[in-house]
Amino acid sequence: MHHFVFRVALLGALLGAFSARQALAADPELTVAEKAAGWQLLFDGRSTTGWMSPKGKPLPPSHVQDGALNPHPCDYMLVYEKPLDDYELSLEFKLSPKCNSGIFVRTFPLEPRPGKDVGFNGLEIAIDDTTTADFHDSGAFYDLVKPTANAMKPAGEWNTALVTSRGPKLEVAINGRTVSAIDLDLWPEMNRRPDGSTHKFDVAFKDHPRRGYVGLQDHGSDCWYRNIKLRPFPTAAK
Repeated sequence: MHHFVFRVALLGALLGAFSARQALAADPELTVAEKAAGWQLLFDGRSTTGWMSPKGKPLPPSHVQDGALNPHPCDYMLVYEKPLDDYELSLEFKLSPKCNSGIFVRTFPLEPRPGKDVGFNGLEIAIDDTTTADFHDSGAFYDLVKPTANAMKPAGEWNTALVTSRGPKLEVAINGRTVSAIDLDLWPEMNRRPDGSTHKFDVAFKDHPRRGYVGLQDHGSDCWYRNIKLRPFPTAAK
């Protein structure tokens, strides 16, 4: 009897562990409503299929961790395989303590200019483990537009982000709260914001390509991105 009870308990423990692993590794799925609305999955939760380095090289499977993509360590960022036009980008992310990361949009081309990193070829939405709301805090268009608030949860907890990129206008929501927006038509000068203050980029963003690559930045710390979904807009709607 003792051996029977032990075997039942062991079987229950093994099934529980298996179920837990299955839950951790569950593939992301689109709901019926999301499919009807035109959403697409950009990450299958199991592999780096569809993602590459900024130099177009395949990514090692070690970047996939418990159903999420971790860009650390990599060659600056993990890049979705093809440039995108107008869209909504929805994802979840989690940071390690003091992490510095970012979501890059409209990165084009992927070949950096001499003396510059590829980040100068796109717009970065800052993703950082901070509590302030300045030019380098979560939800900011990095060094360009401050977020109106820091809507982040503490390190180790999952957050949501929604990025809308349509014509000259982009908008960012963190955890359901719209925190920043930019109209690139109002940015005709290099190194200068519309209010006359200076920023680091020698780019006239009014003339920057309105399509480009999405990237998940590595800046030296572990971070995780999952449930990465895209809803393209008609390209004529600008």
